[in-house]
Amino acid sequence: MKDTPLSNCERDFLLKAIEEKKRLDGRQTYDYRKMKITFGTDYGCCFVDLGKTRVMAQVSCELVAPKESRPNEGIMFFNIELSPMASPAFEQGRQSELSVKLNRQLERCLRNSKCIDTESLCVVSGEKVWQIRVDVHMLNHDGNLMDAASIAAITALCHFRRPDVGIQGDEVTVYSPEERDPIPLSIYHMPISVSFSFFQQGTYLLVDPCEREERVMDGLLMIAMNKHREICSIQSSGGIMLLKEQVMRCSKIASVKVSEITELINKALENDKKARKAGGRCGFAESMPQERITALKMDETPVEMTDVTDTANDIVEKAEAPPQTVPSPVVPVPGVGQVGQGLQSTWGLEEEDEEEENDNSGEEQEDEVTKMEEEQHEKEESRGGDVVEISDSEEEEVVILHPETPDKAPKNTGSSSHQKEAATSKKRQKK
Repeated sequence: MKDTPLSNCERDFLLKAIEEKKRLDGRQTYDYRKMKITFGTDYGCCFVDLGKTRVMAQVSCELVAPKESRPNEGIMFFNIELSPMASPAFEQGRQSELSVKLNRQLERCLRNSKCIDTESLCVVSGEKVWQIRVDVHMLNHDGNLMDAASIAAITALCHFRRPDVGIQGDEVTVYSPEERDPIPLSIYHMPISVSFSFFQQGTYLLVDPCEREERVMDGLLMIAMNKHREICSIQSSGGIMLLKEQVMRCSKIASVKVSEITELINKALENDKKARKAGGRCGFAESMPQERITALKMDETPVEMTDVTDTANDIVEKAEAPPQTVPSPVVPVPGVGQVGQGLQSTWGLEEEDEEEENDNSGEEQEDEVTKMEEEQHEKEESRGGDVVEISDSEEEEVVILHPETPDKAPKNTGSSSHQKEAATSKKRQKK
């Protein structure tokens, strides 16, 4: 996957800011980003954070046969891996031009500068020597990978301890760390790379360029130097012509930066040594046994838990007593229900519907009664206006029973027909 190209507006903005001696992250021209060095649980594991650029270096060793040309010297091997996790532009399993360039520069910086005593790595001349392998993994890419890789590699080499070896005749015995203490490597000096980026054909100079600044730069100058102001390697890329004064100026700046970084590395190594001697952990190694992620690690806030019970009792005593009676639920708006602890659950919409149904049923009954009265009045008028008198005498009433005939009339009409029949029977008796 290719890099996402910068737009013309972004490019012009960056160049205009560099002309005004301003940078995106607020740094000055010769300032480094914030650097952090941590170590893993094992010897030789180092993490370097240079701003948002994050690099991990791991050193390992094994016994191998030496080279025929140098039978008394150990072997140094460097490998830089650009994983897609660091940047989408890096491809897995394919060695890009950038990885080859970084690998060669790291070998020039550490191997060709003779910073490590390779003769001390010899176990049996011509038969067994130690091969020291340095694997550098890019975890996040935000510019200036070479400086971060060189710092991580040399710090991991200083932190590494190889197993002790015993020789008896032709037998070579490798002792574990529990049997004998591991032995550190013999390091003469610490070469550190410092990168300078040039803009507009060398007119403007920046130290420690970030990823966006690397995209708009015209050339890059990498100087590897130790704290004794000895230049170990120097490399220029980009095809720009640099004057002697510019190179000398960069070397003076690099000497100041290298001395500061070397002091930071020594302090980190000393702190880790004290922590391991005390039985604790330092830096990244502190989170490994507790299975915590350092990126989300937060300092724990101490909380006093001695008088919690007394404080809680005081708060309960000072608080007002809750009311014994529970208020009845009040539904303020139709359609709003209320469900409470120990209360009767109500729902406003259902109560309103029940009231409407009761009202409707009452009205229907009233309409039926009025209809029945009107029908009875009409029947009486149709008979010719005969008046039926019912006497108050105590004579027995004679009721004629007729077989019931199914009719669709309501019960109220049936009772009225019986009354009419009783009235006609009384009239006949009087006659």
